[in-house]
Amino acid sequence: MANRKYNIKKIILLVLLLGITVGGGIAYYIFNMPHIDVQAQKADYTVSTTALVSEYLQDEKLANEKYLGNEGDSKIFVVTGTVKSMDINLNNQKTVLLQEDADKAGVMCVFMAETNAHAAEIKIGEHVSIKGIIRSGANYDEDLELYENVLLEKCDLVKE
Repeated sequence: MANRKYNIKKIILLVLLLGITVGGGIAYYIFNMPHIDVQAQKADYTVSTTALVSEYLQDEKLANEKYLGNEGDSKIFVVTGTVKSMDINLNNQKTVLLQEDADKAGVMCVFMAETNAHAAEIKIGEHVSIKGIIRSGANYDEDLELYENVLLEKCDLVKE
C-alpha cells in the first residue's frame, strides 16, 4: 500500500515536471520568435489619413476585418498625410501625428529606435508618407467626448 502511494506521487511529480518543461519550451519559443521586419516587407495598403480614419469611424469592426489578419496581426500600411504635430514618447521614440484640417481624428505614427533619425527630417505642415502597422483604429470616446487617433507602430518615413 505504501509502495502504491509512492508510485502515484512519483507519477504526479513526473507529469508536473514534464508540463513545466513543455510550457517553458513553448514560452521560450514564442518569446524568441523572429519579429516581422515591417520596413523590409511590401506594403499591403497605401491609404490617406482621411480614408483610414473615416473607415474606422464609420465601422470599426469592418475596418478591423479588412486591415487585420486572422490572428489579429496588422497588415502593412503606407499612410500619406499632412504632419500636424511631432513629439517624443516616454520610450524615447519619435511620434508624428498625420491629420488633415477637416478630419476629426488622425494617424499617430510611432517610430522605432532604429528609425528615429528619419523622423528628424520631417517638418510640421509637410505632406509625407509613413510605413507601419496598425495597433488600434480610430474611434470616439463618449466618456471623454474626444476622438482617438489611429495608432501606427514600427514606423519609418517612406522616401519618395
